[in-house]
Parts: sequence; structure tokens; C-alpha cells
Amino acid sequence: MARIELASQVTEDFDRIIDHLLMHQAVHANQRIDEIIAALDVLRQNPLIGRPVTVDQRELVIGRDARGYIALYRYESLMDMVFVLAIRSQREAGYAK
Repeated sequence: MARIELASQVTEDFDRIIDHLLMHQAVHANQRIDEIIAALDVLRQNPLIGRPVTVDQRELVIGRDARGYIALYRYESLMDMVFVLAIRSQREAGYAK
């Protein structure tokens, strides 16, 4: 079972997502964050489930439409670790720098 490590900027991604949800008075904002975390937990058992985007990075699609997010991650098989690099809404143009 792979371990999951979140990059420090993922905290900022969660803050940005929460701010956006609260600004738009989204229903169940906390539940949406819980759904993202639950989806990331799937990577423990299936670290290669995401679609490849580069030689060493993958994207995990979480939910859909207004409730859709994408997690950018890297799986290191020798260490059996998943490094979550960024999370964004599916409607965002790209990952925050």
C-alpha cells in the first residue's frame, strides 16, 4: 500500500478552493473537501489510476462538472509513495504556481 505525501502548496490549493466555495455560497463546502481527500486516498491502493500527463506525472480526476477537481501527482514505485503536487478545479485553466 502506497504512502501519500502532500506538497506544501496543496494547503494553498485547498484554501483557494474553500474560499471559492464560500464566496459562491456553495452547499456543503466541507463535504466537497472530504470528497477530494477520499479520492486521494484511493491512490494508496491504485497509484497508477490517474491519466499520464508527462513521463513522471499523472492526473486524478475527482468528481465532475461544478464538483469536479483534478489532482496532479507523481508516483515513485521504488519508495511506493504518491506525491500530490497540486489540486485544482476542473474549470480552472491550470495549476496555481
